[in-house]
Amino acid sequence: MHAVILAGGKGVRLRPYTTALPKPLVPIGDQHAILEIVLRQLSAAGFTRCTLAIGHLGEIIRAYVGDGSQWGMTVDYATEDSPLGTMGPLLGLRDRLPETFLVMNGDVLTDLDYADVLRRHRDSGAPLTIATYARKVHIDFGVLTTDASKVVAFTEKPSMDYRVSMGVYGLSRATLDGYTPGLPLGFDELVLDLLKAGNPPHAYEFDGYWLDIGRPDDYDRANAEFTTRKSLLLKGA
Repeated sequence: MHAVILAGGKGVRLRPYTTALPKPLVPIGDQHAILEIVLRQLSAAGFTRCTLAIGHLGEIIRAYVGDGSQWGMTVDYATEDSPLGTMGPLLGLRDRLPETFLVMNGDVLTDLDYADVLRRHRDSGAPLTIATYARKVHIDFGVLTTDASKVVAFTEKPSMDYRVSMGVYGLSRATLDGYTPGLPLGFDELVLDLLKAGNPPHAYEFDGYWLDIGRPDDYDRANAEFTTRKSLLLKGA
């Protein structure tokens, strides 16, 4: 199984941590970088190959990961000379990728079964599978519904439930057909194009542990919880 890890972002939301350190290498706990945790998880799940799409401070990532042999994997690299969006880096890799593969952000901390995401993607026949997670958003204001300048409904500080993308995807190589290598391609653009074409993505619903380390509050939470969550996150690794 093959995974592509998107590790080229500047990590603007995590500054000043990411001023001199790429976001996938920010520390979690006392001994691990987030990217190390992800690579150990992928290896334990049976992934044997991984491509790292690097850009900002990519030489530091390359020096840290090397050829991946320390995790029992074969790791190669693709370098972004300019930002290409979430899916854009895959276009230049197309000929190096298998028919189906996993794509994920390099700042995800989760106990998601990556191999099962890819298996379910293959079984679904969908062009794209999106791992999703339930989030509750609290609105700190009274919400008004208006019609013709009249207030017709009012809800005091409501909570809204959403399913959000976890930044982990199963993807079929053919889904990239028709897009131009070297041009930016965002996840949002790809999903909207698939919906417009009547070829919707498949949703992989997950209710375990997940944090987006790109969010400062989640990064702080990850460090606070890692000691008690370590056996869950690194089981079998």
